[in-house]
Amino acid sequence: MRSLLSICIFVKQDALLQLVVEQLHPDFYTYSVTKSFKEFCHVIEQEKQQIDCLILQDDADLTSTANWLHGQATLLPAVLLQLTGVDRAINIPETSPAFTYHTAEVLVTSEHLLELPDQIQSAIAQFLNLSPACRLTPSAANDVTTDLTTQNFLMLQQRRLAEKLKARLGYLGVYYKRNSKSFFRHLSEEDKKDFLEQLKAEYREIVLLYFADDGTLNQRIDEFVNTAFFADISVSQIVETHMELMDEFSKQLKLEGRSEEILLDYRLTLIDTIAHLCEMYRRSIPRES
Repeated sequence: MRSLLSICIFVKQDALLQLVVEQLHPDFYTYSVTKSFKEFCHVIEQEKQQIDCLILQDDADLTSTANWLHGQATLLPAVLLQLTGVDRAINIPETSPAFTYHTAEVLVTSEHLLELPDQIQSAIAQFLNLSPACRLTPSAANDVTTDLTTQNFLMLQQRRLAEKLKARLGYLGVYYKRNSKSFFRHLSEEDKKDFLEQLKAEYREIVLLYFADDGTLNQRIDEFVNTAFFADISVSQIVETHMELMDEFSKQLKLEGRSEEILLDYRLTLIDTIAHLCEMYRRSIPRES
């Protein structure tokens, strides 16, 4: 059974909304229509785990909408509709930053709405290439986000969208289309430090939950592996992160007068994580035709 892409539309003008809906063929898309900020917030809060792409009207309220999404730690592929000609009678600022929501957003003018399906695909593809160090707001031009909640949601969405595309289109390659500029080795020294701190924090959570009866463990491992994969992290770096964490735990156990032998069990955690990462790298290698 084909999996449909789920679109959330936030467009206030009836005429523009009708044009948008006409481009979303029911064989390929399912969609939710919202015309007020309250309706939009309700849909996002209820369905953000299922939404595949946002279509937002680029008007004077777009910045506040983007800020609300950031506050909800919600990153999704986004197509921004820019009004042109007589449609621009509403108050839109003369100048705007390079992006409003995130750096993978796609801009479409109202006169090019016939291209909307292609632009949705472009927005999803660019979103899948967002790195863990992506800029989330124009004011954070020189900073790397350290908001783990937002970044974890980003990685989860990237994985879910890729699997949906694979099911609907039989297209696996889009998931592995990584941006080399986002690779760890190309980051600044400060950004490398921030990234490794995030990676270590995620791995710590995996270790602490590994032998617990916790239903989120597999998801956490997937998110960690996604982070490592898109940053082209080596297996040796994962081993180093594991050893640093074990050393910290060892010191704490000694202070408490407890045996360090329990730490040997966490070799399974390392093996499990590396196995997932190696599988990601193996599947990313183009197959022979």
